[in-house]
Amino acid sequence: MSTLSHASWTYTEDFVAEPEVVEEARRRGLETGIAIPVGTGAGAALRVLAAASGAKHVVEVGTGCGTSGLWLLQGMPDDGVLTTIDSSADHQKVARAAYASAGYAHQRTRIINGQAAQVLSRMTDGAYDLVLIDADKASYPEYVEHAVRLLRPGGLLVMDNMLWDNQVADPAVRDATTATLRDLGKALRDRDDVVAALLPFSDGLLVAVLR
Repeated sequence: MSTLSHASWTYTEDFVAEPEVVEEARRRGLETGIAIPVGTGAGAALRVLAAASGAKHVVEVGTGCGTSGLWLLQGMPDDGVLTTIDSSADHQKVARAAYASAGYAHQRTRIINGQAAQVLSRMTDGAYDLVLIDADKASYPEYVEHAVRLLRPGGLLVMDNMLWDNQVADPAVRDATTATLRDLGKALRDRDDVVAALLPFSDGLLVAVLR
């Protein structure tokens, strides 16, 4: 059985060049310390998943500096709408500027400021094609239950940071965050209502399709 070497991982991460608008959003996010931007490999995968599923109605939990939203928008059809949720107005100010700089009309994004669990609870069941979760890790299990409810059959649930800096794969690491992500991944793998896979892009991208 082959293993993914560091050289292969780096090659995979760099295989798709990061678009200039995403690179600028990443730079702005790192400079301001607002959020850790999604990795390039994971971002490219998000774009492919959005394009392959024809995702017109997308929810993002955790706006951050806008990098993941930009990747998603690049893969979505021209009439698709990204609904992105974050509790930080500062995050959303940076992301809004990134979307505008990339040339996306304001009606392509719906930016909601608030606690994600509360916002998700008010959203329509079965109305979304893709839900991306990239926010506070302790709340991932709660967000997943909302996401499964929001997705249409065949819809995609995607979670970033599911390898958590290589810690999830190490059974000796048992801190609360690592244990939460590890247990959640296994729980999704074993559910009957989704088909799941853990992809080694960036910091780990778990993808599940709702049956």
